[in-house]
Amino acid sequence: QVQLVESGGGLVEAGGSLRLSCAASESTFRINAIGWYRQGSGKQRELVAIIYSSGLTHYTESVKGRFTISRDSAKNTVSLQMNSLKPEDTAVYYCYVAGGGDQAWGQGTQVTVSP
Repeated sequence: QVQLVESGGGLVEAGGSLRLSCAASESTFRINAIGWYRQGSGKQRELVAIIYSSGLTHYTESVKGRFTISRDSAKNTVSLQMNSLKPEDTAVYYCYVAGGGDQAWGQGTQVTVSP
């Protein structure tokens, strides 16, 4: 089964930027969709941004214009550039991948935005 290795995250002040990256372990895994979810304390996990094999992207409304998802298909990686961060963006961010009838989650990386 494909495994996802995340990097990035950390503590930043409001208005700052962070970049998350995720690499899929299996180069032969046929990715149909790859992206990021997040889960804040006491909240449900929600989709942040996702990119499909077609190149189509989808963002949750609250991050549009601030976050950008990008994918390097040759390296099976996906990145999430997060700008103009707000305290409400504080959450554990999870990488997600789906393809070939299978799906996988990363271990999660903490993003904390201080006021």
